[in-house]
Amino acid sequence: MKVQPLDERVLVRPIEQEEKVGSIIIPDTAKEKPMTGEVIAVGTDEEIKKLLKAGDKILFGKYAGEEITINNEKHLIIGRDQILAKIS
Repeated sequence: MKVQPLDERVLVRPIEQEEKVGSIIIPDTAKEKPMTGEVIAVGTDEEIKKLLKAGDKILFGKYAGEEITINNEKHLIIGRDQILAKIS
């Protein structure tokens, strides 16, 4: 399935990071939501297309976006105002 975000929205695949404290692995239920992700698709707005492209890494707010599932994989659709930074 192909998803094309509209306007100033971006389709993002969250980057999960394994958390470890010493030799203890923190279970999924105790982990914080990831706040970094990889841009999969960019919306139709010209300004957002100038700022981001597929493959870019971004930083976003903890509770940003709407979660969707594409091919059994979790993704987020995030508005431009919820994107904090581009990671290079």
